[in-house]
Amino acid sequence: MALAPGPQRHGSGPDRRTRVEAVPAASFGELALPHLDAAYTLARHLVRDATVAEDVVQDAFVKALTYFGSFRGENFRAWLLRIVRNAAYDQLRASRGGIDVSLDADDAFDPPDPAEGPEATLSRKQDARRLADALAALPVTLRECLVLREIEELSYHEIGQVTGVPIGTVMSRLWRARRLLLQTRAEAAP
Repeated sequence: MALAPGPQRHGSGPDRRTRVEAVPAASFGELALPHLDAAYTLARHLVRDATVAEDVVQDAFVKALTYFGSFRGENFRAWLLRIVRNAAYDQLRASRGGIDVSLDADDAFDPPDPAEGPEATLSRKQDARRLADALAALPVTLRECLVLREIEELSYHEIGQVTGVPIGTVMSRLWRARRLLLQTRAEAAP
């Protein structure tokens, strides 16, 4: 015998039900798969290891699927990236004494652009390496905000949802991260 959804009850206890209407009609896969790349990018920049990032994303997607029923239909991308962020921090806490692997460990083969010459290719790769090193040197709280804003193009409000901090803190962290990147660039200039 199937239970029909009853009236919404407020309060605690075993009879408390969540509103089924709040969960979107779309399946988990339809909502989650478009954000797989964003989830991996965030995880990779937080844990700084491509293989560990894959594990973090897998764990996060399992958790998201498990708790999909609690999603209330707000901003799925922010909800999912918050789970990825928490899974990445859990992984970092679990492996504090581990080996730090380069940010671009999975980019061993980067074919040159046939339109540019060897000098331009070398310069582009050196610039990308310097940027990756400077980004990796940022404190994780600044790095995550910068990745979410500049790479994933989330709004300040969405970044606040993902990180669980007020918008003012998001803006402050972005300002500090950008300032540190500019300082690193100035120090590296000949």
